[in-house]
Amino acid sequence: MGEYGKNYSSEEKYNLIDKLIEEVKLRRYSFQTGKLYISIVKEFLASGKTPREFLLSYTTKSKSTMRSVYFALKFFHENVLDKEFKEKIPLARKSLKLPLVLSRDEVSRMINSTSNLKHKLIIMFLYYAGLRLDEVRNIAWSDIDIDRAIIHLKTTKGDKERVVFLHKRLIETLSVLGMKDTDPIFVSQRGGKYNKRTIQQIIKSASKKAGINKNVTPHTLRHSFATHLLESGADIRYIQQLLGHKDLKTTQIYTHVANKDIKKLADLL
Repeated sequence: MGEYGKNYSSEEKYNLIDKLIEEVKLRRYSFQTGKLYISIVKEFLASGKTPREFLLSYTTKSKSTMRSVYFALKFFHENVLDKEFKEKIPLARKSLKLPLVLSRDEVSRMINSTSNLKHKLIIMFLYYAGLRLDEVRNIAWSDIDIDRAIIHLKTTKGDKERVVFLHKRLIETLSVLGMKDTDPIFVSQRGGKYNKRTIQQIIKSASKKAGINKNVTPHTLRHSFATHLLESGADIRYIQQLLGHKDLKTTQIYTHVANKDIKKLADLL
């Protein structure tokens, strides 16, 4: 078996992709990451190029794309071919992009402008619990503990269970909907879980009805949750735990958009 794609037979390429799929599954990578790595490696094997030649063909693409290609090839060489990946190209650090944050009034307007009870709940879980889009899709009735006022999330990014508080407004709305015995909470008319596109459209529609002229996404509400807690004086380490961030540095981005201290500076003028 040769070192680069041009030296592999069709059968060998097929076997390598099978091995790649196995290695991705063993590490429990997300579906999106696995799909991306498989697509990149398939293209690499078909190209007949060396890793360096293949990376050079991506230099006109975005930094993010370049990073993805680099790490996909690195993963393939180290975990599938069992070879050292010798390319040491300088990877530019990701530029700091500050998250979009809504005001409390804007969030309230989104919730109040939504008449569909389940759609309203989706907005509230994203904001009042700081959940990710996939966490909302997968949240189950069995995750909700009304008596203790907590949510025990069992299907999360990286399979790291966590507990978040169950806000009183969520308790009120869940009580109106009525607790069920079946999971998950959000089921479409066809009987399956809400898909990502559906939830994204719910948020877009709610922000439009609320008269918000910003590019609001499900993650915007999670950003707003963290920022509003920080502005109200919550310890950043508690916020890190609520968000399920592995690294505190990820949470610290909210210190750049929280306006608690900025307001104090304005008062000095």
